[in-house]
Amino acid sequence: MQVRPIEHHIWNPKMECISRDELAQMQSERLVKSVRHEYDNVKFYRDRMDAAGVKPEDIRGLEDLKYLPFMDKPDLRDTFPFGLLAVPTRDIVRIQGSSGTTGHPIVSGYTREDVNIWSEMMARTLTAAGGGPEDIVQVSYGLGLFTGGFGAYQGADTIGAMVLPMSSGNTQRQILMMKELGVTMLCCTPSYAVYLGETIHDMGLDPKRDLKLKAGCFGAEPWTEGMRQRIEELLCIDACDIYGLTEIAGPGVSFECLVKQGMHINEDHVIAEVINPATGEQLPYGVEGELVFTTITKTGMPMIRYRTHDMVTLTDKKCDCGRTLARMGRVTGRSDDMLVIRGVNVFPSQIESVLVATPGVSPHYMLIADRVHHADTLEIQMELAEDAYALGYEFEERTRQRVFEQVRSVVGISTKVTVLPPKSIKRSEGKAKRVDDRRKL
Repeated sequence: MQVRPIEHHIWNPKMECISRDELAQMQSERLVKSVRHEYDNVKFYRDRMDAAGVKPEDIRGLEDLKYLPFMDKPDLRDTFPFGLLAVPTRDIVRIQGSSGTTGHPIVSGYTREDVNIWSEMMARTLTAAGGGPEDIVQVSYGLGLFTGGFGAYQGADTIGAMVLPMSSGNTQRQILMMKELGVTMLCCTPSYAVYLGETIHDMGLDPKRDLKLKAGCFGAEPWTEGMRQRIEELLCIDACDIYGLTEIAGPGVSFECLVKQGMHINEDHVIAEVINPATGEQLPYGVEGELVFTTITKTGMPMIRYRTHDMVTLTDKKCDCGRTLARMGRVTGRSDDMLVIRGVNVFPSQIESVLVATPGVSPHYMLIADRVHHADTLEIQMELAEDAYALGYEFEERTRQRVFEQVRSVVGISTKVTVLPPKSIKRSEGKAKRVDDRRKL
């Protein structure tokens, strides 16, 4: 649903609309410099390059990127906390951490210039969604080690907007401040945006009448086009996708404009490629693969060919908004934490796409994987919307059967579908937990 006429707001036209040839030359020069910086200052990666038989002088430009060895999340855990810093600790002004909860923490060090670059990328993000100095931006990402809150705060501050750093939680207070202060833009996870929207309606408020919201930048978890439509209907806003990760630069690595045809990658600061997750082979534009990033301006803790494990498709076609930056499609799943059920790869986003397209079904759900008598099972726990639940047992059974058949068609396996009353599934005020894989216990 397009809420507003499309306007092409661009923060940095020189970089966001740069010619592809000029960009490639810039990326090549910055890659050569970044590889030398990493090799000279990070023993861990120097040893890895030496083991691969690659020296800094072998890297002359973008065409040589494929020869560099990969980095991965275990590398950050193995070198925790400062083993990957490329500058002295006295030059690090910020430590940010991953929102993950398994294993050693994932932290990344930022120099002052790294923070400034990150702020620039988030300024582009908010501007692309229509943000400017006249706006009031409510930041409902957590303000802590997780990069979401500080990233959105920095971006809003850079564009000169008024910032409301609410952090996560205390939903009633969030809505009160949103209403009384006249908030115009919202930054949070998409699942929390749905929760806020539902609560706003439960309170008897009309977003068009009682709120001044016009747009939101949502990320930190995969979400579908159906989820976007739900958010836009609940809040009467333009809902824009954003992408980021602690290891690279937090939110703002890529962002949607109001055209909503993929997320523009800030290619003057990062190089994006997609690879075959099994072989590591580079894949061309238009072919889905695992997203890999190389930072080319970050100095505190650079990342070279960092495997995100997010599955995406890239395009370098110019966007209707005028930006020439390559775009990444919506994350369709992950190459490492996807569920494998009876030999079939299952991504939560596939299930979500079925649920949000089914009338009467809310976007809240849980996937429970288990093993019974040595056979994998998958249960989908879903909720009915309140008005649909009131229609009774026959509607519930028809809906359950419809979801069962649609999931079997989309994913290729049979699942158990359990229909729950409205608001049975625990709501998240941060990153939603969608999967409970009990086979690991």
